[in-house]
Amino acid sequence: MCKRTYEADNDHDISLSSNIKRFYMASVNRRDFLKNSGLATLPMLVANPVLAAMNTGHQQPAPPATQVIKFMGDGEMFEPTEYLNILQQATIVRDSYGAGGSVEALEKKFAGITGKEKAIYMPSGTMANQLAIAVLSGENSKVFVQETSHVYRDEADAAQAVFQKRLMPLAKDEPFFTAQQLQTAVEALPSEEVFKTGVGAVSIENPVRRSSGRMVPLEELRKISTYCRANNIKLHFDGARIYMAAAWSGVSIKEYASLCDTFYISLYKYFGAAGGAVLCGDKAVIDKMPHLIKVHGGSMYGNWTNAAMVLYRLEGFEDRMKSTVQKANELFDALNKISGITIKALPGGTNTYAFALSPKIEITKLRDALNTNYNIRIGRVNEKNEGFLTVNETLLYQDNNYIINAFKKCIG
Repeated sequence: MCKRTYEADNDHDISLSSNIKRFYMASVNRRDFLKNSGLATLPMLVANPVLAAMNTGHQQPAPPATQVIKFMGDGEMFEPTEYLNILQQATIVRDSYGAGGSVEALEKKFAGITGKEKAIYMPSGTMANQLAIAVLSGENSKVFVQETSHVYRDEADAAQAVFQKRLMPLAKDEPFFTAQQLQTAVEALPSEEVFKTGVGAVSIENPVRRSSGRMVPLEELRKISTYCRANNIKLHFDGARIYMAAAWSGVSIKEYASLCDTFYISLYKYFGAAGGAVLCGDKAVIDKMPHLIKVHGGSMYGNWTNAAMVLYRLEGFEDRMKSTVQKANELFDALNKISGITIKALPGGTNTYAFALSPKIEITKLRDALNTNYNIRIGRVNEKNEGFLTVNETLLYQDNNYIINAFKKCIG
């Protein structure tokens, strides 16, 4: 077992400006750097654990100066100078190869949020999923997954190519499989296959990106969890977008996490970090991860920028998402009263809504007018003038009357 070590030195205090050049100068013009980010007046950010506990009270971090409402994506994605401005408001404590500092504070935070014994920072969600599945399944090779899941469709066959796991897809083109479908598939293995290599784990993505953010029903998750535990099959949750599921279902993250052995959450899809993931689970499982992260090239010297961003924006995030859900419901009720617009929630959906326009409305003109005149961005539609609107906390940047008026003006 390999434990992470914290490499302390005499120059324990750091300033953001001394490190920013290393990470961001490729994206930010050096001459405008201090002027745009305000770092000329930024005090030294002291690596003191006591300061980590003081990062409270910001229920809604200030939005970017442009305040663009984006009906696409799961959250705000910050430009470099905006990212730097937010970091100035955060408490930053340096880590060393993921040990100590803001990273350790982040891990403890998510262990508490999920109710798991321990959590660990990882550079990507793919690594979190793959390492969790590999450790949980042990020497058994079969892993049951949704056919529409990220693990099956979007991780470059890593389970097979790197970890010698055989992914067994269920429920083709559907958001989820049922406990009965899982049981039937497992019980059929002895008669359908000659060599018994064993079922190592089950992986479930919730909500499912390839199914427009649809959720796995809580009752079905409970049945799957009960079946897996009764048959000594480990269960992993890909909860990259779990905060969307929690907001739209009303089910707490801790309740979701209680049903599985390991649980992954993305740090950039809606928290605004430049990257990163956190994997939560039993101590015995998480303690195996540092060595595997190193072996697979994921051990990075400093992760504090991502950790500090997430710690800062976590404060009040669940409340902001509840407000977003309520505001979206009220907004779409009003927009549906405008001739030519139809917006519908998807069955079992989260923050993605079906969006249709009358054939008389030219989408390009509408999209350009909303963007240019009102800082509202919507996505493309198909040849039938049908598409999707995705809701995130940028909806809170303006009141609903502003958005309703913008649509009326741009259509009229």
